[in-house]
Amino acid sequence: MAHSKARAADGKVTYPPGVKEISDKISKEEMVRRLKMVVKTFMDMDQDSEEEKELYLNLALHLASDFFLKHPDKDVRLLVACCLADIFRIYAPEAPYTSPDKLKDIFMFITRQLKGLEDTKSAQFNRYFYLLENIAWVKSYNICFELEDSNEIFTQLYRTLFQVINNGHNQKVHMHMVDLMSSIICEGDTVSQELLDTVLVNLVPAHKNLNKQAYDLAKALLKRTAQAIEPYITNFFNQVLMLGKTSVSDLSEHVFDLILELYNIDSHLLLSVLPQLEFKLKSNDNDERLQVVKLLAKMFGAKDSELAAQNKPLWQCYLGRFNDIHVPIRLECVKFASHCLMNHPDLAKDLTEYLRVRSHDPEEAIRHDVIVSIVTAAKKDLSLVNDALLNFVKERTLDKRWRVRKEAMMGLASIYRKYSLQGEGGREASKQISWIKDKLLHIYYQNSIDDRLLVERVFAQYMVPHNLETAERMKCLYYLYATLDTNAVKALNEMWKCQNLLRHHVKDLLDLVKKPKSEASNKAVFAKVMVITRNLPDPGKAQDFVKKLSQVLDDDERIRDQLETLVSPSCSCKQAEVCVRDITKKLGSPKQPSNPFLEMVKFLLERIAPVHIDTESISALIKQVNKSIDGTADDEEEGVPTEEAIRAGLELLKVLSFTHPVSFHSAETFESLLGCLKMDDEKVAEAALQIFKNTGSKMEESFPHIKSVLLPVLQAKAKRGPPRQAKYAIHCINAMFSNRDTHFAQIFEPLHKGLDPANLEQLITPLTTLGHLAQLAPEQFAAPLKSLVANFIVKDLLMNDRIPGKKTTKLWVPDDEVSPETQAKIQGIKLMVRWLLGVKNNQSKSGNSTLRMLTAILHSDGDLTEQGRMGKPDMSRLRLAAACALLKLAQEPCYHEIITLEQYQLCALVINDECYQVRQCFSQKLHRGLCRLRLPLEYMAVFALCAKDPVKERRAHARQCLAKNVNIRREYLKQHAAISDKLFSLLPEYVVPYAIHLLAHDPDYVKVQDIEQLKEIKEALWFVLEIIMAKNENNSHAFIRKMVENIKQTKDAQAPSDSKTNEKLYTVCDVAMNIIMSKSTTYSLESPKDPVVPSRFFTKPDKPKSANVLGAVNKPLSTAGKQLQSKASRMETASNDDPSSNPGSPQRSKTRHDSTEMDHSENEDISFKMADSEIEKPRGRKRGVASTDDQESKPKRGRKKAAANTTAAAEPDDQWDEDTRPEDEQNSPPKKGRRGRPPKSAAAASQETPAKGRRGRKRAAPPPEDDEDEEEEEEERDAAAVAGVSERERESKGGPGFLSARIRMRVSALLRSSEAAESTPQKRRGRPPKSAQPAAKNLCHRVCVCFRSRRGGRSKAAAAKDDSEDEDEEEEEEQEDEPTPKVQNPTAARTDCE
Repeated sequence: MAHSKARAADGKVTYPPGVKEISDKISKEEMVRRLKMVVKTFMDMDQDSEEEKELYLNLALHLASDFFLKHPDKDVRLLVACCLADIFRIYAPEAPYTSPDKLKDIFMFITRQLKGLEDTKSAQFNRYFYLLENIAWVKSYNICFELEDSNEIFTQLYRTLFQVINNGHNQKVHMHMVDLMSSIICEGDTVSQELLDTVLVNLVPAHKNLNKQAYDLAKALLKRTAQAIEPYITNFFNQVLMLGKTSVSDLSEHVFDLILELYNIDSHLLLSVLPQLEFKLKSNDNDERLQVVKLLAKMFGAKDSELAAQNKPLWQCYLGRFNDIHVPIRLECVKFASHCLMNHPDLAKDLTEYLRVRSHDPEEAIRHDVIVSIVTAAKKDLSLVNDALLNFVKERTLDKRWRVRKEAMMGLASIYRKYSLQGEGGREASKQISWIKDKLLHIYYQNSIDDRLLVERVFAQYMVPHNLETAERMKCLYYLYATLDTNAVKALNEMWKCQNLLRHHVKDLLDLVKKPKSEASNKAVFAKVMVITRNLPDPGKAQDFVKKLSQVLDDDERIRDQLETLVSPSCSCKQAEVCVRDITKKLGSPKQPSNPFLEMVKFLLERIAPVHIDTESISALIKQVNKSIDGTADDEEEGVPTEEAIRAGLELLKVLSFTHPVSFHSAETFESLLGCLKMDDEKVAEAALQIFKNTGSKMEESFPHIKSVLLPVLQAKAKRGPPRQAKYAIHCINAMFSNRDTHFAQIFEPLHKGLDPANLEQLITPLTTLGHLAQLAPEQFAAPLKSLVANFIVKDLLMNDRIPGKKTTKLWVPDDEVSPETQAKIQGIKLMVRWLLGVKNNQSKSGNSTLRMLTAILHSDGDLTEQGRMGKPDMSRLRLAAACALLKLAQEPCYHEIITLEQYQLCALVINDECYQVRQCFSQKLHRGLCRLRLPLEYMAVFALCAKDPVKERRAHARQCLAKNVNIRREYLKQHAAISDKLFSLLPEYVVPYAIHLLAHDPDYVKVQDIEQLKEIKEALWFVLEIIMAKNENNSHAFIRKMVENIKQTKDAQAPSDSKTNEKLYTVCDVAMNIIMSKSTTYSLESPKDPVVPSRFFTKPDKPKSANVLGAVNKPLSTAGKQLQSKASRMETASNDDPSSNPGSPQRSKTRHDSTEMDHSENEDISFKMADSEIEKPRGRKRGVASTDDQESKPKRGRKKAAANTTAAAEPDDQWDEDTRPEDEQNSPPKKGRRGRPPKSAAAASQETPAKGRRGRKRAAPPPEDDEDEEEEEEERDAAAVAGVSERERESKGGPGFLSARIRMRVSALLRSSEAAESTPQKRRGRPPKSAQPAAKNLCHRVCVCFRSRRGGRSKAAAAKDDSEDEDEEEEEEQEDEPTPKVQNPTAARTDCE
């Protein structure tokens, strides 16, 4: 021992046994061999070997010399490093090296050797691993804590380890690295920013993606040292976030990425940092707030994040950013919502209100992303979203932007398919989203063609997928139809009708293309192209594409044949798919991936291809109905009661029988329908009868065995069945059998002879059957029908009250409580009207007599005999029946022209009836007649009286009806530019003269200058003008103003010599002028055309104008009894304009109809063409206050003109003869007090009509079921002609009636003062007391005599019973009219989102 110490002191190096001196004089290989032996010696030594430690001390110092540390050979350096590592282990805790510089060199040397770990396949990897393991286990680097350059050593070590780590290293290497680095952080006094950056840089996304193993190493290190390193991390973020010292680190620009990564690693690392983020959320810098919002969105939305619960102030502050002023920030918040909903359902309640606000955000992109977020979460799991969130998506289906609407609709459709069709969420989930199917179909009521096309696509792909097998597809359709609400069913029916109509248009185009080329055929092709274009998106571009398609059809016979197959009624669903695929393939081009023409063709094919319904589908649907009838269907599992399923199935078949009648032509189908006729359910039998009517046209030829069984059933139904079935049975016989006259006679005779007024309950069905026979075969039964009407209907039925009515204060009762006598009287009224509609002429003056009868019913409040035996509900029913009968007759030109102004006004007052249900039903009938353009334009003015309705919902409904009618007429004028000569009967602006005349004869308007009455007049006028004046294209405001001025140059044709009547008329004109001047800024400009006024309502002006202004707009009607007028001619009305002058036709509006506006906002204004001839300047007063001279001179001129015209009135005028004077004395009703409004004194006490203070009360009992059936038959129409009325030109004598300027100024002053004064309570409209009416006997006697004078004989009566048959009138009209291709629901107007 003493010997070894002496050698150590001498500085002589002692080598292990067998190892010679290691110096630069030996070769590299020999040096490596000797060093390996030294390594083996040090590996075997431990800390307790004191002698050996002393013995090899000089060797340890020798190995640390620069010769070895800087040796060029890596093997030598590795072996030396392993020796040095063992030396630190053996001599620990004191190293044999005392020089700080030497220690630095040694540790920097060892660090450089650790780079060898990178190559895991190297032969020396195990020695590198031994080196790492040794220094990690011993924590050798801790010696450097005392060195001044320790930070440099540690930083280099960290960088080296992060660089060499790779996916080839096993878990032990990873663990030793973490141990080595964590000891430095945990046992050191400080962590420098440079060392911290070396760790954190591996968390930056760019580095993270570059070296995933380095990220994992840093993550493990931070988790191990979280407590020790947290203060240094906090200090770093304080410097950057709070003090803005970005220069402290190169990672300052990645601070938010680092916060996210650190939070994901260990949230405790950021305990002191998170409050700083709340401060940053309120920064004034938009970009900074946006970065913080993006960061927190990821932190809150992470799957296992508990940040929202742990830091509620920060969560609430973050939610506030949903309302940030900066759009990208709001957008980022909305995008975050989907992750939050999916990963943290408990936060949905906090998010709901903020998403609601953002769903109405002004920015389209934000509203769009709200939908995407909610739908994404719902598609993952429906339980993640509450009903409120789904309602936000529902609301956005009416957004003003197409992109948002489309996203909302497609989102709802995908949710419906997943949870309802595929049943992924079970029955509860399906029940939760059961409203989606209804909502999607309701969108078909929108005006935009894009919306309608998308609904069709959604239906075919999501609601009833067309790629399902036939049986499964029909089952899906069957139960879908059974669970839809009423409006959705109507929309679906309309969708099929529109597709069928377009299919016919394409078929017509194909027929035109095949014809020889000529100028006429080219025009016809162009017209058909325009029609098809309106059924495609973006009509401007679509027009060119449809033209190109017509050219392709002309050139390519193969495509033409395939398209003919596609539109053929016998085309099957499989054939349709093949044809669509072949046509698109033929028209497509691989070189042109984006082909707008092909896209348009796809849209067209998508609409016309029968992908759901064919003969096989109808058979499958019939089988499904039979299963329900037999009780073997899955009705209960589908949540549909069996009876409802059967009814819905028959209703579905009925609708399909309109659009796909050929698909029903199979014996199996007809036999199943025969079975349905024998069922006890009346609705099922009715539907089966209608299906037979629609599809049985060729039954006699193709299915004689079915005919022989069906005929007796139809005859039995017509004689003894329920009234509605009797009606359908008659129409079936009319449609299906060639020898219908024989069958009609077999039914008519026994019913006619068996009528018995004593058995009222058994009288209803025979009257119903006879009424329809009278309409379908009026000439066959002309004589008996005339006798039946005169003797039985009028004298025995209507003129007698056999059973006293129940004494009640109610004005209305349900249908099943209506007395049989009242039901029979209603059917009698309908029989008379149907007879007249079948005859279509007034040669026998039966029309005049019927009109007097109907107006007598209205005059007497429904109690024709006025004996007081009828109950109030029965009187209400008869008033309604009489008023609806008048509307029905007014739709026929030959009867419209004999309706006097007094009768028209009396009918109009029914819209103010004291009974709520009468007002409701009458307005609906009025609306339908106007929508189909069958009622003349003057009847639109009746809606002005709705301004006085005490019920708010009735006023709102009337406004919607008026707006829809205005739109329909304007759209019709735009689509039919060639009918400019019919403007007077179609242009909505021409309703103003009728409204003025009607209000001037308002029975409540008694005192000319009464301010309250003038206020009511003003409200009624504004009710109409607000919608008509919504827009002002081509200065239509000036046109209306000129029209009012022209009226003031005439007299009231109803009483031209009555000064008070004319004064009322001029006062109403002044009120209208006041409204125009106050609501318009362009009224004083030149009118685009000098308007005309109707000659039935107003006399000729005192001073005739030039021919281009005055005269008759339309030619007189041809003599009665000729063929049915077209719609346009039916709408004609005589005017006091010259025949050579026509109002200008409207120009086509180039702007797209804005369907998002409610009421008047959704109207498009009409354009007026300027006349070729010179236009006269307006003759009304100029803008501004008239001078004193003018005020004094005007009355003088008016009196002078009046005097002059008094003389002229005595001379006959060729054009204004006595026979056509407006007031037909023969046809006038008895001079009685005006009827039609509830008494003002009784308004508050009325049980059915709420008083002023109860406008918000619960809706009264629903109207009778009649309207439903009338709507049914409206949908059955096959012809879409515009109904119009024209009459012979009439003139009346008299001069102008100018209201003096003084009176005019007084009216304006009164109206202005009334606006400032407090508004008075709205009064109920009332009828005059019955004391003002003439004796009942005289009235009944006159009515009876007029019928008796033409009777042809009298027969006895027999009877049958019905409980609800008031609906049939509209159904008969459906057989004449085609359904309007555009469905509009006034309550489904699109909402603007702001």
